[in-house]
Formats: sequence, C-alpha cells, structure tokens
Amino acid sequence: MKGRKVGKIGHATAAGTAYRVYRSSKRPGAPGIGARFKALPRMLRARKAGVYRGLTTTKLGLMILALVYIVSPVDALPEFLPLLGVTDDVGVFAFLVAGVLGETEKYLDWERKSIPGEVIR
Repeated sequence: MKGRKVGKIGHATAAGTAYRVYRSSKRPGAPGIGARFKALPRMLRARKAGVYRGLTTTKLGLMILALVYIVSPVDALPEFLPLLGVTDDVGVFAFLVAGVLGETEKYLDWERKSIPGEVIR
C-alpha cells in the first residue's frame, strides 16, 4: 500500500462497501454492528485453533496491513497536505471496517450453523 496512490475511486468503493455492510446489519434478524465487533475475538481464536477456515490468511493479512498503515507515522500522502493527507487513511479505515464487519457476519453465520445451541448476540 505504501508508495501507491489510492485514487478517489478506491475511496468511493471502500465507502460504498462500508455503507452496504452497515445497511445489511439493519436487516431484520441480522447481527448488529456491536455483535459483529464482539464476535471478532471469537473469530480470531477459532481461526487460530483451525476450527474456522472462512477467514483466509490473505484476508487476515490485508486487515493487519490496513491496521498497521492507519497507526503508522509513515504515509503515502502526508497529513500536512490539506484534505489529501487524510483521505488515504479514511479509505484504508473504510476498507478495514468493511472487511471486519463482513468477515464477522460470515463467522456469525458459520457459528450459528455449526455450534449447537443459541449464539448470544
């Protein structure tokens, strides 16, 4: 990601994806955003234990890279550039949130189908 400019189309795509994931959380019977974030540690533990295979190494790696990019002081577009300096971080953050919410929704579906009993939301 470093050294590569993320265009307006990439940011719009990430924002659109984040909005679609948010909207899907408002469907009747769908897990809410809070339930999805609460499922994140369970999903990571299940992934680490080899029980859940829905979160691939590539997806997990991209999420980790996005998190590192956001907290890193090194930036593709420095923050001192008005508006431009923040847009790359916003785009990467939108990608990260959309990815986490989408993957946790898949995990909750898997959890509901494969673990007997009721899943607490």
